[in-house]
Amino acid sequence: MENINVSELVERLGSDEDAVRKMAVFKLQSNIGDPSFAEVFIANGGLNRLRFLTLNASGNTLAYSLTSFSRLLEVDKGWDCVNQDLIARVVELVVTHPLVNILRGAMSILVAIVSHPQLTPRQTSQPAVFGFRALKPAIATHPKFLEMLVSRLSSADHALCANALQLINSLMRDAMTNDAENEWPRFIKRLQDLGVIKAVYILMQSSALHDLAHPILEFQGLTKVLLRKWREVKVDLEKPEHRRALKGIHLASNPDRPERTENSTGRAEDVRKSRRHNPEKWRRLGFQTESPAWEFNEAGFLGLMDLTDFVRRHEDGFQKLLLEQSAKPAEQRCPIARASLAVTSILYEHFEVGSTDTEEAKSYLALDSRVNFDNLFKPLLLQWSRLHTAGLQALFRMWKATGAELDDFGKVVELVKILIEQVVGQAPRTKDVSEVEEEITEFDYTRLREMQMELVEEAYEGVWGAHLGQVREELRHEALQFVKEQRIRCLLQGAWFPDALGYKQENGPVTKHDLKRSVPSSWRYVRLSHNRRYLHYADFEVQGNYEPGLDMLPEKVDLSIVSSVVSNVSATSLSSNSSTETLTPLPARLSTTKITIHGYLPHSSSADSSQENTERILLTLNPQSHSLASEWLDGLLMLLNQQPITAETTKLINLVSGYGLKIRLLNVRFEDHMNGQPEMPGREGLDEDYYYEVFGGL
Repeated sequence: MENINVSELVERLGSDEDAVRKMAVFKLQSNIGDPSFAEVFIANGGLNRLRFLTLNASGNTLAYSLTSFSRLLEVDKGWDCVNQDLIARVVELVVTHPLVNILRGAMSILVAIVSHPQLTPRQTSQPAVFGFRALKPAIATHPKFLEMLVSRLSSADHALCANALQLINSLMRDAMTNDAENEWPRFIKRLQDLGVIKAVYILMQSSALHDLAHPILEFQGLTKVLLRKWREVKVDLEKPEHRRALKGIHLASNPDRPERTENSTGRAEDVRKSRRHNPEKWRRLGFQTESPAWEFNEAGFLGLMDLTDFVRRHEDGFQKLLLEQSAKPAEQRCPIARASLAVTSILYEHFEVGSTDTEEAKSYLALDSRVNFDNLFKPLLLQWSRLHTAGLQALFRMWKATGAELDDFGKVVELVKILIEQVVGQAPRTKDVSEVEEEITEFDYTRLREMQMELVEEAYEGVWGAHLGQVREELRHEALQFVKEQRIRCLLQGAWFPDALGYKQENGPVTKHDLKRSVPSSWRYVRLSHNRRYLHYADFEVQGNYEPGLDMLPEKVDLSIVSSVVSNVSATSLSSNSSTETLTPLPARLSTTKITIHGYLPHSSSADSSQENTERILLTLNPQSHSLASEWLDGLLMLLNQQPITAETTKLINLVSGYGLKIRLLNVRFEDHMNGQPEMPGREGLDEDYYYEVFGGL
């Protein structure tokens, strides 16, 4: 207690001199937080004097008194002095007083009162009332209380911001816990109309976050509680507000506008349907039946709110979309209402709104440890409505871009889910919602499909690791056989190769300039025989625009005597070239790529027995392009049952096997692995031409 004489301190609190009272209450504020000191202080009659100063003092004396009283309440003392007079005084200070140090203490007292856990009978004629109810009479006298409270969130004083947000959190929590079902939504809406969401969103993205971390994280948690409560409210047409919401959606759709349909002759005509007798009143809006209430079972009143908000903010676009959909066959129409409910569920899952109190407790522990500090805060959660609209419009665009039908609805929803996870989930804390909306709008659909396939593989890798490994090996073997056949067929088709180089000379002797204009002086055509046992070839003076037949190729190499195929082509020499370059013939002066076929010639007599083990060059090829070099080098190697070595062939094998795996996973949903391993599609009924049809353009 710092050796303070408590009785003397209490006596000074009642002094006639303001300076004495100020010094006494200044010392009190730094000691009253000690429960043992507080008991001695109350036993010496200090509580009534502190209450008197709280009600009547001004300036710094008042500021110290408010701080002392709030700290006394924090140690659960002094509740006997909490009554409507004190509450009215503190509420008045919050509304009218400009000094920050006074506002801090006043708000701390109100936080303690609102957060007091129960109705506790006191030694008075009426039991004391705590919680939000205790403040309502004073707030009724000062109707600008909530407005002033929200405005304090933009104060430059971070401590004042923290106190104001703590009080708002306390009011919200108490209202959602104790108020009637029809009362707390009105209070929450009033706070939202005053701009509390925008104010906290700005704080959450600012550098002030570190000073306001605890109350901001609590507000974020309360936002989840609020969303969870709205989702748990069942849509009931017996409730007037629910009926009004659905009726508003229906009227916003402009139900009396003529719809474009096809008559019996196939010509479009306008059909005006009565609003009262329209047999598709709700199905035209995207519901599955004419009794829409049950379709909100999963999303609850939250789903109805999101749909209503979208229709209200984008009424013209909503009507235009309905008109576009009405001109399409029924199976091609995008179910707008179902799409809205799906996006609500996607956001609900993404932000883990249904997380338990245990998860919230983990967040506070992580906050205290400052581990992954920024990741704890989700400012985009506060922009729920804008994210819902952006996600819903993205779904509409994907539906149109993919030409989807009703049976594809789940697949389009999965794409939107991936989009939200990628854009919203990867957004840093300081990224503004407008940038997120723009990114959602401009996200490339093709990239989204690639990400979907990547996620499919990742999702099953853990559960099916060994099985997928086996499937990959099988598919790679199939791909290798396919590419081998493709390369060998290139050899069967044949190709032209420059055989010798000359120089394109204008006049006079050969110059350095002429060397740069080297051209083939003769050509060699090489072709694999139908039985795949011989390489036939012949030399020609010029390259023909035809493919010589085997009868025009008198020379041949018996592949059974080939010992090796050597080349300066390697995995790296081709990998640095783009796909465009591989299709472009190399200039003759740059055609340094060479494929050399070695082998052992048969002996014509015993005199040649000394040459038995001599390896000789059987044939030399000079491919004109990287693509041709890859086809012939790897084709020859694979024909000799050796492994391909060029990057182009390896890339093609990986591409084919990768697509094979993706095709097998196309009909497998993300959730299927929870129910065991789905059956992998087989190749029954497929022949070799199947692959050529799918991959023939590679």
